[in-house]
Amino acid sequence: RTLPFGTKVKVTNLSNGKSTKVTIQDRGPHVAGRIIDLSKKSAKKIGLVNQGVGNVKIEYKKKK
Repeated sequence: RTLPFGTKVKVTNLSNGKSTKVTIQDRGPHVAGRIIDLSKKSAKKIGLVNQGVGNVKIEYKKKK
């Protein structure tokens, strides 16, 4: 919840290794224990649509 709007991040589903790149657009998620909400399109790319939630890794490069 601290990354600036517009930050591009790589989100990887830890259960299958699939990744997608997304842009931070809001300040969610608003559910305790969750670190990111994905669009349906992004969730589908990494195999989370039918699952609803999953374990993911978020990576980004800090701007200098």
